[in-house]
Amino acid sequence: MNARTPIAAQDIYALTSQTRPLRTGAQFLADIALNPRSIVVDGEICTDPTTHPAFAAAAASIAKLYDFAAAPENREVMTYASPVDGQPVLRACQIPRSHADLTAKRIASEKWAELTFGLMGRSPDHVAGFFVGYAAKPEVFARGGEQFGRNVVAFYEHIRATHAYVTYAIVPPQIDRSKPAHEQSDPTLYAGVTRETEEGIYISGAQQLATGAVFSDYIQLSCIHPLRPGEENYAISVAIPTGAEGVKLFARKPYVLNLRDREEYPLTSRFDESDSFVVFKDVFVPWSHVFAYRNLDVTFQQWWNTPAHLYGNLQAQARYATKLRFLVGLVQAMNEVTGHDRNPPLMVLMGELAAYASIVDTMLKSQETVATFDEDGVLWPSKVALYSVMALQPQINAKMMDMAREMTGAGMLTVPSSIRDEANPEIAAEIARYYVSGKTDARARIDLMRLAWDFIGSEFGNRHQQYEKFYGGASHIVKMNVLRNYDMPRAKALVQQALAL
Repeated sequence: MNARTPIAAQDIYALTSQTRPLRTGAQFLADIALNPRSIVVDGEICTDPTTHPAFAAAAASIAKLYDFAAAPENREVMTYASPVDGQPVLRACQIPRSHADLTAKRIASEKWAELTFGLMGRSPDHVAGFFVGYAAKPEVFARGGEQFGRNVVAFYEHIRATHAYVTYAIVPPQIDRSKPAHEQSDPTLYAGVTRETEEGIYISGAQQLATGAVFSDYIQLSCIHPLRPGEENYAISVAIPTGAEGVKLFARKPYVLNLRDREEYPLTSRFDESDSFVVFKDVFVPWSHVFAYRNLDVTFQQWWNTPAHLYGNLQAQARYATKLRFLVGLVQAMNEVTGHDRNPPLMVLMGELAAYASIVDTMLKSQETVATFDEDGVLWPSKVALYSVMALQPQINAKMMDMAREMTGAGMLTVPSSIRDEANPEIAAEIARYYVSGKTDARARIDLMRLAWDFIGSEFGNRHQQYEKFYGGASHIVKMNVLRNYDMPRAKALVQQALAL
């Protein structure tokens, strides 16, 4: 097996299908450092997020995912044999052709999600799932030209062989939503094609919401919103190296920069994956990285005529189910510390909380159970199961968070002002006396309350509530997806049967 070659030592646009050794955390961090990117943060341009205080801890958390997958003891769960040469590649890149394959992909995603408590939604297995779906049905892309079908398969194989981290920016910016992209005051406000050459195309404009992009190797630029005639310049699907010339990431406020003592915010300080508004300024994309070009139908149907949206969101729901499991455990731990865990009213609330978490977890597994094979032997997760839970996710999440606030009560609001309080012997003695619980000492109780506040009430915690509310996009669109895929003929047949009595 050849030694792993640093990405920076190659042409950043060159593709390879030769399997490299599994990527370790150290190699992931080194590859970022070797490929400077342009990140606008706190009035400066950051080129290496692995060393910047706004991003370094989150980068280290992603590095641990790669280390976990590369560890020999996790090889069977996290990898499968490449169909090219039999070498281990990430399970996230597997095209499922059996129920066992699909279950294995879900379990691998759960293992990674558990390392971040479900708090990093755009881990490397998310967009990888989309490219798995694209590669499973390349004929969808070939509608725009046979070369585009070949391109998407080649890029998928490149991701698989190099264990690359891809994120995406697929939603137009909120500039003037009353007008289509081509009728904006400047047609290059939205990301689209400005010119083409024999070598490739050039992109200018902006797109959102590139969660995790500051750490990624590539950004897929496309549009998940339906586009209309006249918007052909924006009807594209391409892959762009994050460090490509002309790409600029405007990171939202990094919550970790507000922390005086990171120990007091154990989640914010480790798992803020960052969201970015991406600006493309005359960015070159070679034809080999173009999968849809000025084609309204292909750009839209890449999500729906392939299993891409299903695979990507199977990972997302595995992540979300893990996050809710963490929430249930956190609230139960708070109840036990305060001695309320056997209080009947709280037990009823905990039962309801566990019920919501179980609904999400069971719906996740049902996507595998009632998955269907297509004519090519590719297994598609259940659309009804996926879109049903996604449609209810905003309500479920809001309800569970409200219940958690109710059960934790004032506990999160009575945490000492700072860990520095305990450095004063007189104050420390009083903290040790009055913050103790019937089951733990003051230190353990305070640590738990700080963890709960970071998850529920901090700026980081509130970002997650907003994130989950709009995770599947506008709720009416997701609910329409449920309706489109629901077995309405069977339901109506029952009505006809009753009318015939």
